[in-house]
Amino acid sequence: PPGFVESSCHSRIFWMKLNKLLLQGKFFQLEINDPYAGPILLDEKLASRCGYVLSEDVWGNPVFRASVLGCHVANEADELFSLTVNIKISSFSSMRAAVTYTYPMYCSYSSWASREIVCEENYMEVSVKTDVPAVSNDYTVAWMSALPETQNVAYQLWQLMFVSPSGRKRITVSDAAKLGYSFNNTLSRVYLRAPYHSNESHISVVSGVNMNMVTSTSMYRQRWLLLLIDTTVSCPVDGISFTDTTLTWTVPSVIPTLVVQESTFLSKNILMGVDDQVIVHPEEKNYLLEHNETHIRITIPIGAEGGKLKSSISGGVYGVIYSIDLFLEHTWTDADWQTTKYTVIKSITTPFMPQIPTVINNTLPEERLFNVAFGHFLSDVSLVAIAIGNVPFTLREAQHQGFKIYETPFSNRTKGFILEVSFDDPYVLKEYVNRNETKYTLLINYTMSVGPEVTLYYHSAEVECVIADIELPEAVGYCDEENLYLAIPTFGLHQYWNLYLHNKLLNRHVALTNGYLAVTNSTHLILQIPLFAVGIIYEEVSFQKIKARFDVALRKLRTMETLQMFSVSCSFNSSAFIICHPDGTIMVSAQMKTVPAIDMSKTKLRDSSCKPREYNEGHAFFKFHVTTCGTSVRFEGDHIIYENEISYEKETLPGQSIPTITRDPDYRLTVLCYYRAKETLVLGAFASDPSTSPPFGSGTMVPRSNIAVYRRIRQALNVVSRVSKDESFVEFYEPNMAILKRPVEPVFLEVELKDESPSTELYLENCWVTRSLDFDSTPRWNITVDG
Repeated sequence: PPGFVESSCHSRIFWMKLNKLLLQGKFFQLEINDPYAGPILLDEKLASRCGYVLSEDVWGNPVFRASVLGCHVANEADELFSLTVNIKISSFSSMRAAVTYTYPMYCSYSSWASREIVCEENYMEVSVKTDVPAVSNDYTVAWMSALPETQNVAYQLWQLMFVSPSGRKRITVSDAAKLGYSFNNTLSRVYLRAPYHSNESHISVVSGVNMNMVTSTSMYRQRWLLLLIDTTVSCPVDGISFTDTTLTWTVPSVIPTLVVQESTFLSKNILMGVDDQVIVHPEEKNYLLEHNETHIRITIPIGAEGGKLKSSISGGVYGVIYSIDLFLEHTWTDADWQTTKYTVIKSITTPFMPQIPTVINNTLPEERLFNVAFGHFLSDVSLVAIAIGNVPFTLREAQHQGFKIYETPFSNRTKGFILEVSFDDPYVLKEYVNRNETKYTLLINYTMSVGPEVTLYYHSAEVECVIADIELPEAVGYCDEENLYLAIPTFGLHQYWNLYLHNKLLNRHVALTNGYLAVTNSTHLILQIPLFAVGIIYEEVSFQKIKARFDVALRKLRTMETLQMFSVSCSFNSSAFIICHPDGTIMVSAQMKTVPAIDMSKTKLRDSSCKPREYNEGHAFFKFHVTTCGTSVRFEGDHIIYENEISYEKETLPGQSIPTITRDPDYRLTVLCYYRAKETLVLGAFASDPSTSPPFGSGTMVPRSNIAVYRRIRQALNVVSRVSKDESFVEFYEPNMAILKRPVEPVFLEVELKDESPSTELYLENCWVTRSLDFDSTPRWNITVDG
């Protein structure tokens, strides 16, 4: 078929190349046409003995090379050479139903040197010019017709003598053929072809290069004539070195076994070539050809023109291999041989070179789009599948999902693959981080097809992008006559953050238990907090005015980090109230409701020494502790009830007989505080001002005439904590006093439950130290955890 076969002739070698594209899915064989014996199947043994090479070029095309001195080459006067090859092609490995193409090749070569040496991939060949006296100068037809017979007789009389470190060996030509050698003579030349690493060969090191050497002498004996010809041949078997960027091929300039009188050696010409083409100007292709007295060196950049980079996988790692077919032709003269032409043909392949692909993050945050480049790959690599977030997709499925995948070329003749995925895609992982940022994570698993072998290669990548795309909510607070209100945006609530009241999650159950009213609309959560509900902080309390504050913390869902504090603070005018603090402090504003009016300055508690701290015509304000002023205690169910009474000291007028006469009305007001009997409390190591502490009890003022009493239950116990100066627990630091301790010094803490009821027990659960009076502040150092 047209374009199936290409052939050329260079340096007395036939070159034939077959087009691999026309052989896809087929099997082929080569046969050598012998003019006398017919077709002979080419195999490895025949190839090395007869001067043939069958291999592939770097592109995978089958290549056949043959020496013009090959076994089946027709030779006309050592100038014109022809060889016919049969190419058999079949669709079956058994080669049945094969189609045969006969391809003749011709080569003209007349500029023979005195000695020519060819170092091929599978054989070494030396041919030497023989100056045997001619029978006649008259080239008649009769004389030429007698040549084949003469040559045949001469062949039978040649003998070979090999010299090796183990000694000398003399054998006939026919015996040498059995050992894989090929020896013959033409009209004007004698040649010897030897395999590498035969028993008669040996390795010697020349200028750092290992040379395979066969030292031989060809002998021709005929009655009165003895002809001795040096047919020694030596070829390099290594000399290849690699770096990350170059390969270097080194051949000795002078080979001692081939140049006996080195002082007469003169290098005449050095040529290099790629495939079957001579490179006249190597520097134009970035090749470097250099030589000195000892070496000839060819340096090729990895990936240079003329060679081929091929993708490969080794141990699950992607890499490349570079191959190039070189030849070197060195011509020299010396005193023993007029001219020697030395040709070496070398196919060079680098070791596996790992090329870990890189993932380039070209993500566009402003467009909320992942843009990920994956490369660099050679043209023989393709993307066959992809997994996003561990969910596999074929390329078609990925495109249908909305992912964009396309190839992009790079400047160094490589390519990459671009993947575009929206931040909002459900397969993108999203995590709320920092205060107002989202971390978007794209997990990618690439499946690549590598090389003509379709080897699968897997590579995983993780790409992240953090952008500030979350707006922290801002709460609005306001009050009415009896309640405080907080309006909090519901965006992100329970998704990114939660609301906390102190250390307790503020959910609907807690809100209901504490007496809050929680209402949600499409945009906001509205909290209604009664003035005397749990969690209210009383910043200022007087007998007619209360300044109250309510705080909730906005905390991150995972880390519990406090992001915002939402606060509402208002002042209330209150004529009558009772506040029961967790430390046992009770504050009462009592209102005068008698006729006639009484002097509120003369009101008192059960202990008559406990007078009002503030008063006016209509109110009296008391502040006392549950352990003072005659306060009594009793248990009722799961509550502790502290009770006292506000009464009025009547003025009497003296009379002449009993009863005493008075103008003052009767005034008694019962004060009740309710605390849960069993409750875990949070206490400071130093008592703070009760006016800033949230109420944990519930209070009720009961006039004598009242029977029904409405009670709001709050959490509190009478617990006191102190810090002792030493282990004796005799002297204690004053409350609110700053105490400095080194990290190694002990701290002596005392926690006391003041309630004397036998049904009350005290357990110390957690104890820690902070830098401020805020229990929730950081850093925090634990002293006791879980008791």
